[in-house]
Amino acid sequence: MERTTPTRGKDLIALTRPFAAQDAARSWFHVASTFGVLAAAIALAAAAPWWPLRVLGALLESLVFVRAFILYHDYMHGALLSGSRVARMLFHTQGVLMLTPPRNWSETHNHHHANTARLAASSTGTFSTWSTDTWRAASPLRRLGYVLERHLVTQLFGYVSVFLLSQCLSSFVKDPRRYWSSGLALLVHVALSITLCAVFGPAVYFLTLLGPFLTAYALGTYLFYAQHNFPDVGFRSEDEWTHADSALEASSYLRCGPVMAWFTGNIGYHHVHHLNPRIPFYRLPEAMAAIPELQSPRVTSLHPRDVLACLRLNLWEPALGRMVGYRDVRAQA
Repeated sequence: MERTTPTRGKDLIALTRPFAAQDAARSWFHVASTFGVLAAAIALAAAAPWWPLRVLGALLESLVFVRAFILYHDYMHGALLSGSRVARMLFHTQGVLMLTPPRNWSETHNHHHANTARLAASSTGTFSTWSTDTWRAASPLRRLGYVLERHLVTQLFGYVSVFLLSQCLSSFVKDPRRYWSSGLALLVHVALSITLCAVFGPAVYFLTLLGPFLTAYALGTYLFYAQHNFPDVGFRSEDEWTHADSALEASSYLRCGPVMAWFTGNIGYHHVHHLNPRIPFYRLPEAMAAIPELQSPRVTSLHPRDVLACLRLNLWEPALGRMVGYRDVRAQA
């Protein structure tokens, strides 16, 4: 019998559960093909006989890094190859190599999912979003910290700000015993960097590690920012907050072509992912196509116009029910 009224809340989440069933063979195909392309890109960046080809290899490696990260992200959600010992060894190793140590990443990212669009919650695992009232009441020093956290330069250097410092160094310093994998990630990263420079030279180090990491994490950090900080984002008061509403109103659908959808591992279907994070990335389009309530999302894209629109909005204005910029608050004052 066809549904004639919109479904919300737990009933809507229930509709997504059939898509959380993964196909192990299909999952392994995506893992093998992704790491195969990544290995080819690294080889091209390291050893191609013509410099433009090496640069092309480095750019390709950067984009495949983003996709490989989504595979890791899905595994940590239990959406990809959960229960496989081989997958556990593979992805935990990847987490250390890509500066996303498993324990810290899992704790901070799960907190993010549980508190998306909750202004009163801790910003652990996500970018802070203040209301205009919080901004007005904050000291100049706290305002500066907020501006720096969300600044474009911070996002462009996400490799340092988000991954080296936040994911690895700060968690290890806070509790070395609990977050030993964060310390291991730093140690391995430094050792690998020194080895590449000493054995293969600075050019190989830059083209196979530093350059791709800078580029991949700049893109990844912006994607994470924009998919919860866009013009149509909606926040609700604490007593009205629900998981389903936060997924549909505070998580965007990033419209992009099939090539970028492949490189970003369908993370653009972010509203579907937040509704049910156990759906494998390759089934997110299928879920959106099958459930009418998921087909009118809040949309953004990687078009420069939309990127600028996301970056210009900084604070939630409860009176208007939308995001505003710092200039708007100064104008009101």
